[in-house]
Amino acid sequence: MADIAAEAGVAVQTVYFTFHTKAELLQACYELAVLGEDDPRHPPAQPWYAAMLDARDGLTAVRRFAEGFAAIAARVAVLDDVVRSAAHEPDAVQVRARNEQLRRDGYARIVAHLAGRFGLRPGLDPPDAVDILLTLGGPATYRALVVDCGWPHDRFVDWLADTLGQQLLAPGAGPGSPAGVSPASPPVR
Repeated sequence: MADIAAEAGVAVQTVYFTFHTKAELLQACYELAVLGEDDPRHPPAQPWYAAMLDARDGLTAVRRFAEGFAAIAARVAVLDDVVRSAAHEPDAVQVRARNEQLRRDGYARIVAHLAGRFGLRPGLDPPDAVDILLTLGGPATYRALVVDCGWPHDRFVDWLADTLGQQLLAPGAGPGSPAGVSPASPPVR
């Protein structure tokens, strides 16, 4: 907290008055990274999310997800790495676990939408689809390809959209296909 106060040019008491605990400060960092500064709204209230829900085919829907996720990941990937490295700090572990649960819950809603509207790949059940989305649409994947490997942001978005289309969607979920459940996919329960 003292280092943060010094970097911000304020008294350490100001940091404690504003955030009270390290855990509250860390949660505020996650929220700023996910919501962004320009138009801080939760992902379901952001334009990319509405565009994903309104997409007329599955490939467009996963592309809108990839665009929205990548914008968030550009802000959160390095923060998430730092927090993961603080496994010896119970508060950091708890804050990260809470944020990962929020991400899992949000991704489960996205998978339910994709399954109900376009159908999942045959043999893929919703819990496994959520796991795939968490892995491919995770900050570590973004960091590995964009930060570590030097991929341009747009290349990552293209790769993620293509890969999610292949891994999640039923055949025929692309442009020109009906916006209903593919006959090849099981009903959503």
